[in-house]
Amino acid sequence: MTSKPKVAFFDFAGCEGDQLEIINLEERLLDLVEVVEVVSFREAMSEHSDDYEIAFVEGSITTPHDVERLEDVRSNADTVIAIGSCAAFGGINSIRNEQDFQTVTERAYGEDAAMFDDPDAELFDSFEQAQPAKAFVEVEYEVPGCPIDGEEFIQTVTAILQGGDPSLANHPVCVDCKLAENTCAFDRGEICLGPITRGGGCDATCVSQGTRCWGCRGLVDNPAEDAYSEVLQEYGVTTDELLNEFTLYWSWQREHGPQADMQEAEQ
Repeated sequence: MTSKPKVAFFDFAGCEGDQLEIINLEERLLDLVEVVEVVSFREAMSEHSDDYEIAFVEGSITTPHDVERLEDVRSNADTVIAIGSCAAFGGINSIRNEQDFQTVTERAYGEDAAMFDDPDAELFDSFEQAQPAKAFVEVEYEVPGCPIDGEEFIQTVTAILQGGDPSLANHPVCVDCKLAENTCAFDRGEICLGPITRGGGCDATCVSQGTRCWGCRGLVDNPAEDAYSEVLQEYGVTTDELLNEFTLYWSWQREHGPQADMQEAEQ
């Protein structure tokens, strides 16, 4: 019999909500462990092993120590999968990226913030910007979301184990909203990121619950589509106004993603 592939889970700067979402799969998770061997999963077991083929990483990278750990994970694994928005594109942690770093440290540490100017101070060395795993190592696959969708996680792992391509959906959340027969958030007077946010795994949950899309799944590929520009024109929203709504999740992606395409779409 072919041995089960060994998998491990690792957490960096984040809330670990994605790992909790996996644990909440319950019976589905039991089905998964029938075909893989989990050798490290701090949220669910005390054992740990550095012998694994597939590594799931959660959380953004915010310190040099994070980089060292991530590089060790990469060197041990054949496949690295970023789970959650923080690991995939910076996520919530990158909200600080567009703020003055001194202001951020003062807000976090108060009077102790001055110790960052002291080379002998025993404070952890933090990067000025939170970054996703792919900013430092090669990442084969991503499962975005805040938190991830358990079903999309299962589909991704199943596809990998079967030698398939776990491609993510590449349509905007607006498609899911139409399928759910939702009232458009723009019709309720809200600026919604649904026209340019990757849909699929979330099934437009936020809009279905009466709020708007916050962009937790990141930018859809090639956002400069007719549907996007038509929505903005219809509701009189500019690209700059929409970009200002990205600071909750997309500060890193704004700098490194296809923003030029978005601006071109409005022209």
